Amino acid sequence: MSSDDHWSPATEDDNQASKLAKKFRDTPFVPVGLAGCCAIVGYGLYKLKHRGSQKISIHLIHMRVAAQGFVVGALTIGVLYSMFKDFIKPPGSNGPKK
Repeated sequence: MSSDDHWSPATEDDNQASKLAKKFRDTPFVPVGLAGCCAIVGYGLYKLKHRGSQKISIHLIHMRVAAQGFVVGALTIGVLYSMFKDFIKPPGSNGPKK
């Protein structure tokens, strides 16, 4: 067996960072949803001190619903965009024909 036939599990172009970057380019709304979720949770935890007379459990429930709503909204927009790209405007079409 020659050294040219040696198989390596990860090549220079196929490392974890490049796979993650490719996945983010393919589906840009997933990282947007995750970033929004983290931002809402961070803001909710920051505002935890100044919640007034609201119970902590109610504040946490509202924070969870807001974060989940943002993620679901971002993923829904991503799915609709993907459907538009694939079905409404197929690749190679430059618009309506005259």
